[in-house]
Amino acid sequence: MIEINQPKVNALVQPNGSLEFLSLREIGWLSDKTLCGCYEQFRCCALAALNSGAETDDSRIVLDQYSDFEIEIIKEPRGICLQVTNAPPRAFVDGEMIEGIREHLFSVLRDIVYTQYLILDDGRFDLSHSDHITDAVFHILKNTSTFQSGMHLDLIVCWGGHSVSREEYEYSKDVGYMLGLRKLNICTGCGHGVMKGPMKGAALGHAKQRIAPGRYIGITEPGIIAAEAPNAMVNSLVIMPDIEKRLEAFVRLGHGIIVFPGGVGTTEEILYVLSILLHPDNQQIQFPLVFTGPESSRDYFADMDHFLRTTLGDQITNHYQIVIGDPARASHHMQQGLERVKADRQQRKDAFYFNWNLNIHQQLQIPFVPNHQAMANLELNRNLPAYQLAANMRCAFSGIVAGNVKQEGIKEVQAHGPFELHGDTEILETMQNLLDKFIHQRRMTLADNYQPSYQIVTH
Repeated sequence: MIEINQPKVNALVQPNGSLEFLSLREIGWLSDKTLCGCYEQFRCCALAALNSGAETDDSRIVLDQYSDFEIEIIKEPRGICLQVTNAPPRAFVDGEMIEGIREHLFSVLRDIVYTQYLILDDGRFDLSHSDHITDAVFHILKNTSTFQSGMHLDLIVCWGGHSVSREEYEYSKDVGYMLGLRKLNICTGCGHGVMKGPMKGAALGHAKQRIAPGRYIGITEPGIIAAEAPNAMVNSLVIMPDIEKRLEAFVRLGHGIIVFPGGVGTTEEILYVLSILLHPDNQQIQFPLVFTGPESSRDYFADMDHFLRTTLGDQITNHYQIVIGDPARASHHMQQGLERVKADRQQRKDAFYFNWNLNIHQQLQIPFVPNHQAMANLELNRNLPAYQLAANMRCAFSGIVAGNVKQEGIKEVQAHGPFELHGDTEILETMQNLLDKFIHQRRMTLADNYQPSYQIVTH
């Protein structure tokens, strides 16, 4: 969508998709303009939802362009509405807010406020304790109505980058189409690129199978939503409090994962799920993981495979399959994996809608705050068990993501220079090689003049 000197928009918006039915107590919470200190977070996430379709991954550009944007919660006898001032014109058609964007806007309000009041500020959840974190993830997802009752194993998580080639994007649509024909639903990080492609492809497959509506779940978090605004295909938007809970939501909710080409964020996701699968407690749990892309991405996955083998050992290949240039085969592998997941869940008497039996160790659950000291202190050496090394490398890539596109991470790097990473020479050199290729392939950000937010320090 191209905007040519279109004026910013003021509008009064009624709920749609979320928050239509509220108690008087809930109305009182929401009409409190302070929102218990989370107003600015709500404002930034709301702006991102309204700015869906903008071709930028720099949150600073969005926030600067709409520095005069305001959003106010208005109390009415029957509930609430939102007054938006100086909103992006791309969210409106003939003065009316686009329905999908209106749904996303109220999903933002639902998740930010619900999470603040009933999770973060509620004494029932001790978020330093692993079981409580998983319980919090469950309750947030439950409140968004993303769970599907019954014997359904059909939700495929698709990971990959927003800065990808046209061929990679089209390939992700082809895979999504094949998944849709197999009556499978899609969950992604909700942004553009190969987060959008599988949803578009699946929508066509679902239409041919007369499935309406398909499920296109987008899971994000406040730090990333401004850089990766929800795409228009998402019909169930979920905002988790932080990246760790977002990642846990993916693996608890999804029944298998397909990974398309991406950059540091995708590598963070790969290391997260591999750290889980490498843990001794999860050795017998079925969880299909497929890496796939077009023929032009063969070298990308060869580089990723080499990086994983070099750092985590050759046995790591037992946990994933690589399929190049064959969308039907990739989706067929996932369909076969789901049969094993079904048998495993039935044997363990685990729920189909939430993977309770998966052991996610606490290191993957406690939020990693990427500052210079935390990044420099990461242990990146071979003396660690493979699952722990994978978790530490996940933190390293998470910090690079923050320095690339998250507002707080960008500020940290601007103020104190690039993050430094220390560790075993072979691990660091392999990491540097992979990152150099991401830069060369323009997988870091959409900007033309990428400046590294990190520095690999070898001794």
